[in-house]
Amino acid sequence: MKNFIDIHSEEDIPEIWRKTPIGALLRYHNLGAPLPPRSDKPELLIGMCMDSRKQLRIPDNFAFILRTGGANLRLSEFRVSYAIAVGGVRAIALMGHTQCGMSGLLNRREIFISGLIDVGWTRKDAESHFDSLAPQHEIGPEGDFIRAETRRLRLLYPKIIVAPLLYRIEDGSVAWLKE
Repeated sequence: MKNFIDIHSEEDIPEIWRKTPIGALLRYHNLGAPLPPRSDKPELLIGMCMDSRKQLRIPDNFAFILRTGGANLRLSEFRVSYAIAVGGVRAIALMGHTQCGMSGLLNRREIFISGLIDVGWTRKDAESHFDSLAPQHEIGPEGDFIRAETRRLRLLYPKIIVAPLLYRIEDGSVAWLKE
């Protein structure tokens, strides 16, 4: 059994999200709902990976978007708090994706180090850089990380809707991750 639910119709959107910015995101991106010319103000914070293969179909000014490796918001809490406290958003779409490079990052140590050496780093400095920082950026299996990060954010911001989502690189759709 797969660990996500594809969104092909309004009925596939969990009822608790249908009248929220999460539901709107899923309607715009997956269901092709008409885009208004521009939202009045951001309604949503989207935390997603920095991967260049992902492009969302949403209106201008609809969302704050934080792109970090693996959709890992652990090092971006001030920016999340800003979007909530100053920007007024009341929903977070935490969106991992399939084929994420931050999943299994520790297995890419040598290619990472070689890439830095190619642009002028010493091997020692490149190894130290990777070894000191990679553990906090490794996410493990994408779905497991997004579900755990969703739970963490819900505890940190108890009055904010946090939705665990998965961008499917294979077809460009956004699915709901089962919890």
